[in-house]
Parts: sequence; C-alpha cells; structure tokens
Amino acid sequence: MSMITVQLVPAMEQGGVERGVVEMNRALVRAGYLNVVISAGGRLVDRIIEDGGQHISLDIKGKNPLTYFYRAMALRRVLREIKPNVVVAHSRVPAWLFVWANRTLGLKWITFAHGANSISRYSRIMTAGDITVTPSRYIADYLKSAYGIAEEKLRVIPRAIERDKFDPSALDAEFVAAKRAEWGLDGRKVVMGLGRITQLKGYDTLIKATAIVRKSVPNVKTVIVGEAEELRKDVEESLKNLVHELSLEDAVVFAGNQQKVAECLSLADVVVSANNKKPEAFGRSMAEALAMNCPVVATGFGGALDIVEDGVNGFLVPPVQANAEGFAEAIGKALVTDFGNVRTPALEKFSFNKMVARALAVYGEMI
Repeated sequence: MSMITVQLVPAMEQGGVERGVVEMNRALVRAGYLNVVISAGGRLVDRIIEDGGQHISLDIKGKNPLTYFYRAMALRRVLREIKPNVVVAHSRVPAWLFVWANRTLGLKWITFAHGANSISRYSRIMTAGDITVTPSRYIADYLKSAYGIAEEKLRVIPRAIERDKFDPSALDAEFVAAKRAEWGLDGRKVVMGLGRITQLKGYDTLIKATAIVRKSVPNVKTVIVGEAEELRKDVEESLKNLVHELSLEDAVVFAGNQQKVAECLSLADVVVSANNKKPEAFGRSMAEALAMNCPVVATGFGGALDIVEDGVNGFLVPPVQANAEGFAEAIGKALVTDFGNVRTPALEKFSFNKMVARALAVYGEMI
C-alpha cells in the first residue's frame, strides 16, 4: 500500500513556496507515494495532476475567523477520508486549521516554515509540528531565537535547482525570441526582478535604482517578472505610477506572471533581489538565476547569504546601504564584471537530488 502524504497550501497560484510544492509532488510520486495537495486552487493545480499527484479544493487560505470552525471541520472530513501517513502545513492559516481538524485524528504532521514571519502567538504555530522544516539556516536560527524551538526538532532543507529545467542549452527558443521582442530587449542591458509583486520585494527600490543606473548605462532595461494578487493590485499600480513619475516608461517593463522562468532568466544580464525590509527565507529566484549563469545582486541578509558570494557570483549590498543608490552602484558593477561560470557551483550546492533525499528522510522519520 502506498504511503499517503498531504500538503496544505493556501493556494496554488504563483511563488517559490507553490513551485516547491509542485517539485516535491513530482518527487514523492516518483518515490511511490500518493501525494495529495489541498488548497484553494490556482493555475499550478494542473501541474500537480499532470505529475501524478491529486488535488482537493478547499478554502484553507481565508483568514475570516467567523468561518474558521466550519473550514476546520471540512478539512477534518477530508483528512479522515484520505487517512494520510503524514501532513505538511506550508503556511499559518492551514496550520491553525489543521490543529483543530486533527484533535480527534492524531495524525503526524510537519510544519514547513518558509519565512521569518512576525513574532507572535499566531506565527508560533509554524513551530508546532512534530518536525519543523526550514529552507535555510537563517530561518532555523530565527525560530530558535524567537520561540525557543529545540534544535532536534529542526531540519534545514535548502530548495533546489532542477538541472534539466534550468539549462541554458535546452530552452524554448521561440518563447525567448518572442519575449525579447515583446519586452524590447534588443541592444539593452537587462536587469531582472523576479517574484510576486508585494510591498516586501523592494521593486520600488529597483525602479529608483534603474533611474540612477540609466545615467551611466543609457541602454539599461529592467524587467519585473511577476504580478500582484488581486488584493494587492494597489501595490502594482503604485509601482507603475512610480515608473511614470520617473519617466522610465522605456526603461521598465512589467512582464506579469510567467510560467517559463528559465527562459525569462536567460534574457537577463543580472538578476536583482532588492528587498530591504524583511530577509528572504531562501531566495529561489537567486539560485535559479545562477543556474542560468546569470549573476545576482541582493541585500546581504537572510537567505541571500547562503546563495550569493560577494564578488564571486554577484554582489551583496549591505543592509544599511540597501537603498536606490546602493543598488544602483552594485548593479552598475555587475553589468561590467565577468564572473565566469557561476552555473556549475550553484548546481552542485543546490542539487535537486540532495533536496529530495533530505525531504524523503524527514517523511521517513514521521512514517
């Protein structure tokens, strides 16, 4: 009989967490597990099913306390029917719903703390699993400091790079050519920001830095790959207003959400993570950029410290200098620096097979 795993995710739209769930679903299916993803749905659901997993649509995303018990009871009914060997909660709302749903089920569970959430009783739930997994040493240390979680309960599993998917020699050439034309990149030095548009991503800093870089690199063009969720469209509109205020319409492109991430990264001369408010837990887009042999400029804190080696595969901007001027200087340097082969070391460090082996070992502990 197949071992049954359940992944609890708010939604399957876009982002590093969701893509990680897609990758683990594929790995679990290949390892003989029956993997079920429970979420409010989204565009990545088809990937789960195509790769052999199952998906159940359930509202485990909404934060309305008035519907909490109704949704927890619905989750309990689903889990009672599935009878999983282990459940993995990838976010706070699903984790809280699971705690109530699990009161009479007694299921083993793992909390996967993907980020450094604000310290509170609400966030403490991400340390409540039988085991807590983090994507970086930074998050593990953060949880220890904030909540006193014991080291023996923690497992650090860095996210991985799919070697075959992020291969500069195996791209959809037609897609790349189409996007190069659509975004007007011929003859341009391309700076790219990648990820969901939120206030924390630092896209405002990147746009302001672009205005400064353009003074010395007139052909620079910044491409922002990602979009805001419906409830955060005001953030995206404010960024577009900023582009207009700085007269950067010819220098900044909002590319929207893109499924072919490797092809997009192949068009970049440097990838930038300009977040200067809250450290990235890991920074998937940074690791994937290196896999595409593209250097990275990032704020020198959090997960970026596990990925970017200053002056080796990109540049780190000290947090106290992580403003438009600091990023403009680092971007300008990166555009004229020959870093050589940054792909091979990244693939060795963030091996997909190593990630899968570590993850399966944790599932094994539970089962």
